[in-house]
Amino acid sequence: MALQNQSPYENVEALLLHLKKQFATLSPQFRHGAKYLLDNPGEIPVRSMRKIAQDAQVQPITLIRLARLLGFDGWQNLREFFVGGFHDNAMQLSTRARKMISEPGSDRLLASMLEAQQKNLMALSLQEANSIHNATALIDAAPNVYVAGFRSSYPIAFSFYYLYRLFRSSVHLIQGTAGALELELRPLEAGDAVLMVSYDPYSQEINRVAETAHNADCKLIALTDSLVSPIALKADCALLFAASSPSFFPSTASALALVEVLIAHLLAEKGEEAIRAITRTEGQLHQTGAYLRKDS
Repeated sequence: MALQNQSPYENVEALLLHLKKQFATLSPQFRHGAKYLLDNPGEIPVRSMRKIAQDAQVQPITLIRLARLLGFDGWQNLREFFVGGFHDNAMQLSTRARKMISEPGSDRLLASMLEAQQKNLMALSLQEANSIHNATALIDAAPNVYVAGFRSSYPIAFSFYYLYRLFRSSVHLIQGTAGALELELRPLEAGDAVLMVSYDPYSQEINRVAETAHNADCKLIALTDSLVSPIALKADCALLFAASSPSFFPSTASALALVEVLIAHLLAEKGEEAIRAITRTEGQLHQTGAYLRKDS
């Protein structure tokens, strides 16, 4: 079944999302080429067509025909489209920082940041309710839940781990400390749930977690910024958050809000059992002196 001609696409992400939706309708050879595009969009601008065809295990003519099926005149036009998308998203953090401090009106930064945060949070309301329910069901049904997020995604992952651990003991945080990521991934078994957090630019470590969990037949839940991010493409369920910010670094506010929403659903799913667990945990924390006494 041929793909509908939607060229030109608004951006690379729109093209990949369209390709993902139509993937099942493609011929086996086209699927090989399409899978490479979906899994390695950053490679298209920098590698030759022959090398890509070799790695995708197809003939170069297959890539040319796939490009035409997507609405382009040929592979070169498709490649140029990816090149444009690559340059649009390739602004480094240092460049953003320099741009931010060089622009006048820095006194407006607080207002612009709060406006961006508000838009990011409002975008959560567009989240499909079924996605939250599906993620909740997958996590709740799993015998063990593993949580992973690296670099700037780590606080988001840790927040989920900390909150969920308050009323469930079989929750484990994957950290990859001292290069021991492989050791932490060894216990993964079929049926376990792995919640992964990552946004652009995506870390190598999270992709290794996704691949290992997928190969172990775990259930994968992705908290990410795009339906075609590397972890979303491998996930059984993807929950999206927006990370735009006028500052030099992406915002994690809506990701943390999404974590709180997901935890609230998991708590509601467990009901009184969760309340009893939280009561025990809270008592232990006070008993061990984890918190300052109010009268101190």
